[in-house]
Amino acid sequence: METGKKVEVGGTELNVYTEGSGSPTIVFLSGGGVTCPVLEYKPIYRRMSKSYRIAVVEKAGYGFSGAMKTPRTIENLVSEDREALRRAGIEPPYVLAPHSYSGLETVYWANTYPDEVKAVLSMDMGIPDYAVLQAEEVPDDKRDKLLARQQKLLRMIAKDGLLAKLFRNKAENASGLLGGDELTDEEKKIYRQLFYKNIANSEYIEESRLMTANAAEAVRTGALKCPCCFYISDMKGMSKQKTWRQAGVEYAEKCGAEIHLSDKGHMMYARIPDEMSETFLKFLTVQGIGAE
Repeated sequence: METGKKVEVGGTELNVYTEGSGSPTIVFLSGGGVTCPVLEYKPIYRRMSKSYRIAVVEKAGYGFSGAMKTPRTIENLVSEDREALRRAGIEPPYVLAPHSYSGLETVYWANTYPDEVKAVLSMDMGIPDYAVLQAEEVPDDKRDKLLARQQKLLRMIAKDGLLAKLFRNKAENASGLLGGDELTDEEKKIYRQLFYKNIANSEYIEESRLMTANAAEAVRTGALKCPCCFYISDMKGMSKQKTWRQAGVEYAEKCGAEIHLSDKGHMMYARIPDEMSETFLKFLTVQGIGAE
């Protein structure tokens, strides 16, 4: 299978996958700890690449990319994504398509470099304000203990033994891609291999440790000002003050976004890719953001 192009960024090699043609390029940005973004988001990007060029940037420690050499601050994450795209020959403008954690990066990117971002297509992206709210409700020492337990569990799952089998549908097959027909048998094999290779990577843990600081930096830049289309799930959040969906809707309304509510879970892109791709493509057309 075609896995992408390796480019040297931040002292390591980052993998950038592209298909399709036209400008602007739709850039898919992954959630935290995603095994292999190139395979994870295939259900939706392969449908959209018939109309636009798409790109998937795999951060350090993800997919086919090398290990991190720089701290996982939001500034570094965004800087490395931008440089990786340029080194792969993909120049702005972009349409950003974030999932989960990369919502923080997207807000920072779009507001700091507005000339580069034409629109945002949110696949249940993380909301910076909500991440800050959750952090305020969970003391630092409790959060550190939770992260330590999480890291220990991930290391045990990475051994691919009994624990991995018990957690299979919440771990390697969380999105359901291993049981469906969106990936080939070869791709499923690679997906599984990369899951156990990457699942306990330190990059994921550091991103989690820096989430509050990264979210605060994104909040500082304000609400998104470009055209936005939001898919929002009913995933359970950690805040007692408001739900994940409430936070998503409030933020989307603040951005003047087109809103679509879904009950298909946080990995909805693997469950309703036809609906999502059609919605996003129609949105871009209405906004006059057509592939050139």
